[in-house]
Amino acid sequence: MKNNTLELLSPAKNLESGKTAINFGADAVYIGAPKFGARAVVGNSIQDIENLCKYAHKFHSKVFVALNTILYEKELAEAEKIIHQIYNSGADALIIQDIGILEMDLPPIPLHASTQAHNIDFRKINFYEKTGFTRAILARELSLHQIAEIRNNTHIELEAFIHGALCVSYSGQCYMSAYIGGRSGNRGECAQTCRLKYDLYDENNKLLAKNKHLLSLKDMNRSANIIDMINAGITSFKIEGRLKDQNYVKNVTAYYRKILDNFFNDNKEFKQSSIGRFFFDFEPDLEKTFNRRFTDYFLTERKPEMTSTSPKSVGKPLGRVKKSDKNFIEIDSKEKIINGDGLCFFDKNEELIGFSVNKTENNKIYTKNIAQISVGTLIFRNNDHDFNKKISQIENGRFIFVNILFSETNSGFSLKISTEEEVYSVEKTLELKKETANNEQKAVENIKNQLQKTGNTVFKVNKLNINLPNIYFVPISELNKIRREALDVLYTLLGSKYIISENKIEKNNAQFILKELDYKANISNSLAEKFYLNHGVEKTEQAFEISKKEDRKVVMTTKLCIKYNLGFCPTYQNPKEKINPKYLKLDNKTFILEFDCKNCEMKIITK
Repeated sequence: MKNNTLELLSPAKNLESGKTAINFGADAVYIGAPKFGARAVVGNSIQDIENLCKYAHKFHSKVFVALNTILYEKELAEAEKIIHQIYNSGADALIIQDIGILEMDLPPIPLHASTQAHNIDFRKINFYEKTGFTRAILARELSLHQIAEIRNNTHIELEAFIHGALCVSYSGQCYMSAYIGGRSGNRGECAQTCRLKYDLYDENNKLLAKNKHLLSLKDMNRSANIIDMINAGITSFKIEGRLKDQNYVKNVTAYYRKILDNFFNDNKEFKQSSIGRFFFDFEPDLEKTFNRRFTDYFLTERKPEMTSTSPKSVGKPLGRVKKSDKNFIEIDSKEKIINGDGLCFFDKNEELIGFSVNKTENNKIYTKNIAQISVGTLIFRNNDHDFNKKISQIENGRFIFVNILFSETNSGFSLKISTEEEVYSVEKTLELKKETANNEQKAVENIKNQLQKTGNTVFKVNKLNINLPNIYFVPISELNKIRREALDVLYTLLGSKYIISENKIEKNNAQFILKELDYKANISNSLAEKFYLNHGVEKTEQAFEISKKEDRKVVMTTKLCIKYNLGFCPTYQNPKEKINPKYLKLDNKTFILEFDCKNCEMKIITK
C-alpha cells in the first residue's frame, strides 16, 4: 500500500534546537542519545529527550533517538540500559547501526537502520525488514532509479537525506579518520580527514595536483528534487545538521516546509504527519546559512564539480567586483550590504579568503587587513548580519488553527474551541446574567474581536461562529477570561491523544544476503557476531576499529571519482591522453587509488 503521509525530519543538537525544529516545520526530529551517537560531542540527557518528546507530541511530531555507533564488548550492558531509558522517555524510534543490538533484551521501540548501516541494496533492506526494522535510512549516493527499485521490492519505510553536509565515503564504510588519527566515524568521532588537502600522483609518481581539497564535497541540496523523491517512494525527508546552530535549523527547515506545503496544496491525497500550519516572518534562503555551495549528488546523474575547493562556508553569491582599492571595493549587486556582514572570495590559488564589512558608503564597501581584490572577482556573503539577527528573534512559525463556537445556555454562555482536525476540543461555560444589547452590531463585533485574540499562543482562529438567538451585551473582561481559560486547557490537552508506535522484535532465522563478511560489516562485539551467525553467515571478521592495522585495507569507498573530476574518465569522458591517478598523499601517509569502473566507484587503500 502506498504511504501518502510525508515527514520532514530535522536535526536536533539539543532540547532547544529540537523545539526550534518543530516550531519551524519539522514533522519529526532526530537527537543524539546520552552516549553512542554518531555525533559523539552532542549527546543528550534522558531528561532532555523526555522533555523534547512531550513537546513534540503536542504537535504529533516524532522524536527519533540516534544510538548509531558500533559498540565495544564492555559497552553492551550500558547501551542496553540506555535503550530502555530512551523507550521510557517516550521516544518514537531508535536509530541504530550496530546489528548486535537486535540480540539484546529490547523494549518494543521501533528500530531505524542508520545510514551508517550502508543501505544501498534492496536485498539487505529486505533482510532488515524481516528481522524487525521499521525504517531504513538510505545511502546518500543512491539515484532515483535505485530508490524506486528498493521501494518496489520492500515494504519498510524509506528515509533519505535532502540537505546538508556530505560524507565522501559511503556512510559506515569510512575508516580513513580511524586509520590516520584513531578517531572513527563509526564511533561518532570522525576527524573529517576528507576535508583536508591532498597531493595526487599518477602511476609513475608524477605530480598531478598539489595541496588540493580533492575529497571535500559540496553540501547536498535536493530542494529541486523533492517531488521526484516522493514519486520514487521516499516518505521521510531528512536534513543533516546536528552540529549546526539554531538559525540554520530555522532557515533550512522552514525552506523545505514551504516546498512540502506547496506540494500538499496541489496534491490533496498526500498529507503531513504532524498537525499545524506554518507561517514565517522571513523568507527562507538556503544560501544564507552555512553551505559549501551545493550539489544534488548522484540523485539524477554523475556530474562534475561535486567537490568544494574549501571546507568553509561560502554563502550566497552577491556579484562581481567592479572597482577595487586597497581598503574598499565596489561590487555589481542589488543586495543591501551592511556593517558586520561577512564576505569572502576565492583567490587565484582557489583559497577562500574572508573579510568583515567595516563600513558602507556610496556603494563602497570598506574593510581592513586585506590585499586589493581584482576587478571581476565574484564576492559571496557567508554571514548575513540582518538575516541572522531577524530569524534569531523569531520564535515560532507553527500554529494550530481552531474553530470557535460561542453559544447561549440557560444560565449564560458556552465557548467551544476545537482544532481543525477535531482531534482536540474544549468547552467552557460562562455563568452570567443576560442583558440585551443596546447596539446589537457593536455587541457582535465586540464578541468577535475578543474571541479571535490568541496573543502569543500557538493558536490561530480558522472559523468563528456566534450562535445567539438574541444578542446580548457580554463584558470584555468575561470574554477574555473564558477565551484564555479555554485556550490554556486546549494547549494542555495537545498530545493527549498522540499514540506512540511500538514494535516488538520477534527473533527468527532469516538468512543474510552474504555467507562471508569482512571488516566492513563493522562487527565489534560478540552480539553482532552472534546475530550474523544466527542468520546464516559462516565466516566473519572483526571491525576495522579493533582489528590489526598492518594489512593493506580499503579505508574509503566512494562514488566520487577523482579520475572523472579531472577529466580522465574513459567511460563518460573522452580524454586526449590516458592518465591514471594512482596515489593520494597526506603528510607522511600514502594511499593507493583503485577505480572500479564497472560499479563506478573509487576505493582508497592503505599502502
